[in-house]
Amino acid sequence: MTSNPPLKGEPQVGRRVDRLESIAKVTGAADYTHNLELPRMLHAKLVRSPHAHARILGIDTREAAAMPGVAMVVTAREVMRLIPDPHYGPAFHDQPILAIDKVRHVGEPVAVVLASDPHVAEAAAGVVAVDYERLPAVFDEVEAATSNVLVHDVLKPAGTFPDLKHLAGRKGTNVALDYRLRHGDVDKAFAEAAHVFDHTFRTQQVMHVPLEPMVTVAELQKGGIVIHTASQSPSFVRIEIARLLGWPENRVQVKTRLLGGGFGAKLYIKLEALAVALALLARRPVRVALTMEEQFYTITKHATTFRIRSAVNAEGRITGRRCEVHWNGGAYADIGPRVTQKSGFTASGPYDIENVQIDSYQVYTHLPPAGAFRGFGITQMVWGYECQADLIARELGLDPLEFRRRNLLENGRPHPTGTIMKDAALRLVLDRVAERMRWSEPITRGEGTLRRGRGIGIGFKALVAPTTSVATITLGGDGSCILLISTVDMGQGSDTAMAMVAADVLGLRAEQIRVVHPDTDVTPYDMATLGSRSTFHMGNAVKLAAQDLLTRLAALADELGMPFNSIGDAGGLLRKKNGMPAGTIVGTGSFIPPYTSPDADGRSPDITPNWMIGGTGVEVEVDTETGHFRLLRIENVVDCGTPLNPKVVETQISGAAIMQLGMVHLEKMEFDSEGQLRNASFSEYKIPGIHDIPEHFGCEAVDAQQGTGPYGAKGLGESGCFGVASAVADAIHDAVGVRILSLPITPETVMRALAEQRGTPLID
Repeated sequence: MTSNPPLKGEPQVGRRVDRLESIAKVTGAADYTHNLELPRMLHAKLVRSPHAHARILGIDTREAAAMPGVAMVVTAREVMRLIPDPHYGPAFHDQPILAIDKVRHVGEPVAVVLASDPHVAEAAAGVVAVDYERLPAVFDEVEAATSNVLVHDVLKPAGTFPDLKHLAGRKGTNVALDYRLRHGDVDKAFAEAAHVFDHTFRTQQVMHVPLEPMVTVAELQKGGIVIHTASQSPSFVRIEIARLLGWPENRVQVKTRLLGGGFGAKLYIKLEALAVALALLARRPVRVALTMEEQFYTITKHATTFRIRSAVNAEGRITGRRCEVHWNGGAYADIGPRVTQKSGFTASGPYDIENVQIDSYQVYTHLPPAGAFRGFGITQMVWGYECQADLIARELGLDPLEFRRRNLLENGRPHPTGTIMKDAALRLVLDRVAERMRWSEPITRGEGTLRRGRGIGIGFKALVAPTTSVATITLGGDGSCILLISTVDMGQGSDTAMAMVAADVLGLRAEQIRVVHPDTDVTPYDMATLGSRSTFHMGNAVKLAAQDLLTRLAALADELGMPFNSIGDAGGLLRKKNGMPAGTIVGTGSFIPPYTSPDADGRSPDITPNWMIGGTGVEVEVDTETGHFRLLRIENVVDCGTPLNPKVVETQISGAAIMQLGMVHLEKMEFDSEGQLRNASFSEYKIPGIHDIPEHFGCEAVDAQQGTGPYGAKGLGESGCFGVASAVADAIHDAVGVRILSLPITPETVMRALAEQRGTPLID
């Protein structure tokens, strides 16, 4: 094999590069799926269930179909003539394109009206009459785990992903997956403990609220179907649509553009199966675009109940830990079982604990489905184990920072799964948070009714595995390059980061690389853009593709007996080879990290290719008369290995922290006792605004390296959110001595806790 020659060029990794698409975005020229208009396109409007659990007795579409301008009204009956088994899902094939016989959550689609004018379609949807027989429903994840009210009578595992091949669920229950981890002798640890701590922490159901609502346009074309969609997983969409239709994959083309946010909401199948079925039935292009309100009924973040019991010795070391996590998966599994497993095995925290028992349950309920959400379940786990870490430290009279340092898991030591920790800068991140917070200095406690406190939290996340990424780079006769990848840029700057990796290998500038947006007829396979996997997986694939391109060029130079010093020589090589400076040379790279499936005890020597680390320090001021609290300072520190683009790193850390602040004290989907959502709009569902951000807002990536990552890099998009919630709770406790165990933390919950502390509980 010919060795690659040294190429001269400015190093790209570490440059502060403006995003490649930035000018297009600020000038309004950026291309989004929402902008797409096709000839003869029909607009779809959905008829949704008003009940959480009910049998469908009949659907009367006659009045809607008779309205002027209505092209078609579609129910499950029409869909099933086209697709006999119209169920989809990445973990279970449990979700129908339109409800069949029963509805399982408020807002589930029951029928669709198609019209050339979206306002006509919406008006007609309002007159579709559906006759229901209401059935008992269950909403709480702990209650549902043992309830006789079943969400699904039959479970159909999808078998799509290797790590979920074992998935079966518990027959006759609402438990879709139960993951267990057993390490050491937990009973002995508790029997010998000097102290035992037992707490239960809860998190709420929230929505991703990407500012670009979900949208898909499907059109028949070239003997197949083209799907234009705002999706984070175009490769999966192609596979799943082909399976549903019984078609070869080459008849299904999936194209994405820039996304206006995703955060996990636009993964796997959301609107694509419905849009395809409607386009095939209508024989015209069909656009399915959700309103902001409709997104709340489509996918959410898991609510959880997390019971954590810890055995601690006289020296303040955690010797044993029992964790029991119930995840509220809603009516359909989506990718919830993977969240349950991948985040479940981290429930004991980033600590060196010799004896661990974890039980993690994905539970069906009659609420809107839950799936991937920025952090992939880790924020729920960190909330529990870091709140308890602070409570243990306070009970033992230890400084919360010192307690964490005493128990921290070090590189070279095994995680409870049996995987040895490597390249995980836990201690460095924790120490930098402390330094930025000036933890060793006394804090001003305030006076009168305004009291101040501070808190600290640290969390970690295992990179999802096993997954595959493939990249292709084409080189033209003039030395210009095109990078073809199926990673979706949804605001995280992946196009720019991948161009930087390719450019660094090739001796070019990132701005000289053109990145093609995902198109499954053109760009190669990528599992999905999720879980902070793209920097590591696709970054490695891109680096390999660029190196392969150089190898091919060097081999061509040897064949022709010509010198090869840079990409600029490509024109001369191709001129001699082809008689003109034209042609294409292609480099490809495929990356699949190693992975060993966990055994019956949940253990594996290689359960993840890397660990992402995030720590947060918070200072708050609490009004003891009203319960209102004000964030004075937040310091966020992460380990992302070597930052590829420091300019994007800073905004990723701050964006993650701000998003998590919404979960901490603002956001909660409010359901009544019948499963009705009461706040599905921005007028009532509040996300953080500029006034919610403290004046002192620090962000930093520590000086670390991921040995197996491209140029030492690893994922970043989630790490900034890990420790925020627990640090806020710890700071409030430090300020006024009350502990909040459930999210969100509101002035009312603080006021109630203060009243309980004073012995004068508030009366509803």
